[in-house]
Amino acid sequence: MKSILLVEDEEAIARVLTAYLRKAGFQVTRAADGQAALEAFETSPPSLILLDIMLPNIDGFELLHLIREKSRCPIIMLTARDGIKDRLAGLDGGADDYMSKPFVPEEVVARVHAVLRRPSYWSDGSGKRHFGSLLVDFAARHVFLNHAEVNLSPREMSVLLFLAERPNQICTREQLIERVWEMDYEGSDRAVDLSIKRLRQALQHWPADEGEIRTLRGIGYQLWTE
Repeated sequence: MKSILLVEDEEAIARVLTAYLRKAGFQVTRAADGQAALEAFETSPPSLILLDIMLPNIDGFELLHLIREKSRCPIIMLTARDGIKDRLAGLDGGADDYMSKPFVPEEVVARVHAVLRRPSYWSDGSGKRHFGSLLVDFAARHVFLNHAEVNLSPREMSVLLFLAERPNQICTREQLIERVWEMDYEGSDRAVDLSIKRLRQALQHWPADEGEIRTLRGIGYQLWTE
């Protein structure tokens, strides 16, 4: 189930949006101020954030900046400030969408679905690729999950890099053997499966709605992400 962090200090609006989002099948966590929202985000990163601008403690623009320093979690801004300068500030700051109050709850749900249908992985131009909370640094051969480095063996790292270069593509066993094992492959049918198994264990806390390492029996392997 995809999770939504609703950052809204107006109780009536929060109650209505929570009801509509839950009816649409989302898990909803609500934060009534910017500091609580930041703590909720860091404790359990959501699939998407609905973010008001005028908030106590930390306003929406500052919260957007703080989150964008560490994550590409989708963010839709919901606010009564509908001037063009505010819209541009939100979108230029990294918001994925911007909706003005008053709004129709059904449209908010539709916008959430639309944003979540976009590819969840992106490259930042520095040899790094983000898959939700998973960061793969191809140049440095490092992997981070929720900002903590993932400890992988050289072989497991090579397998992950190979798959991460081809998100959602099916890679055959033969391709992995040729590109990762090369001349070191000893011919064991279990060698590739064992590396995939260990890789999954290392990434066991990667949220399933962000991606996963899949085995397609008789076909190959895939780093799947929406």
